[in-house]
Amino acid sequence: MHKRTPAAATTAASSGTAAGRGKKKPGRPELTEEQKQEIREAFELFDTDRNGLIDAHEMKVAMRALGFDVRKEEVLKLMEDVDRENPGQIAMQEFTEIMTDKIAERDPKEEMVKAFHLFDDDSTGKISLKNLRRVARELGETISDEELQAMIDEFDRDQDGEINEDEFISIMTNNDDL
Repeated sequence: MHKRTPAAATTAASSGTAAGRGKKKPGRPELTEEQKQEIREAFELFDTDRNGLIDAHEMKVAMRALGFDVRKEEVLKLMEDVDRENPGQIAMQEFTEIMTDKIAERDPKEEMVKAFHLFDDDSTGKISLKNLRRVARELGETISDEELQAMIDEFDRDQDGEINEDEFISIMTNNDDL
C-alpha cells in the first residue's frame, strides 16, 4: 500500500464514488483511480485468509489504514447496512461502497487542519524549519535546509519564518486570498 502524504490525504478528502453493483448512487462523486487503488489495496492487504471477504476486525484495520478512525460498533453497523445476507463479513464490492461514502463525507478543510497538525508535531501552531525537516526525513526526501527554508519563505505571508494554519490551508487550496 502507498505511504500517504498529508497532501495526498487532503486530496483524497474531496472526492468519492460508487462502486458496487454497477449502479451509481445519485449525487455521489467519482473516486480518483488512485483512491480506488488504495481501497482495493487496503481490502486485499487485510483479507488475510484470501477468501474475498473481510470480517469486522479486518475492516476496522483496513479503514484505519485509509485514514478513518472508527469504533467497532460503527464497523458492525456499516457492514450490516450493506450486506444483511452475510453477517459479519463483506466482499470487496461492499467495502468499496462503504469507503466511497466515507470519503465523500470528509470535510476537506477539516482534513487540511489534520494534515497541518501532522506537520506541527510540537503543537506550536506553526510549521517551522525543524518540523519540515522531520517530515522530509520521514518521507525519505533529501532536501537541504536552504531548500526547505525557501519553501517556507515562499508561503510565509506574515514573514515570521514559519507557516501558520491559514498559510498552510492557502497552500493546500492554491488560494492566495486567505
